[in-house]
Amino acid sequence: MPITKSMAAVSAAALMLVGAAGAGVARASAPTAVGTARPSACRPANHTARIAPAPASSGHRHYRVTLTAAPGYEPCRPAGSPTDVRFYRHGSPDAVSAGRYGPQRVVVTFGPGHPVHFDIQVPDGTDGVPADEVSFTLRTPDGVIPGDSSAYGHLTVAPGTVVGPVRPGA
Repeated sequence: MPITKSMAAVSAAALMLVGAAGAGVARASAPTAVGTARPSACRPANHTARIAPAPASSGHRHYRVTLTAAPGYEPCRPAGSPTDVRFYRHGSPDAVSAGRYGPQRVVVTFGPGHPVHFDIQVPDGTDGVPADEVSFTLRTPDGVIPGDSSAYGHLTVAPGTVVGPVRPGA
């Protein structure tokens, strides 16, 4: 059966409609942050975090949790102390919860080439519980970043443990 001009015109119109519909879907789902096509460094899957001992202060042990983003992620602006902080040992949760301390409204820039950190402060003189993982939720000036981040390293936590605000630097 030969293709007529009217059949070709209908086929071309159908292809244009399909193409336009596909373009609309791509535009609606492409950006992951306002004004950018790159994913945010604050999303848990887009950064790594490690725990290391930090210098002690009078009556406290300290641990530093450092977050690093790989190249290619969009910088973001965390603020204050992380929330929903939980400690684990070999995948099992510890029964210690953490409060927070320090200024909670200070905003920092986090992204490739701009690592950030926060402090875990543990009181001396109490029975500690060993842990090897900390999960937490980063905050922004407008709320929280969806999802839980995790940091790995050895630490000991105890009742009265508090978490400081996110600060610039490693």
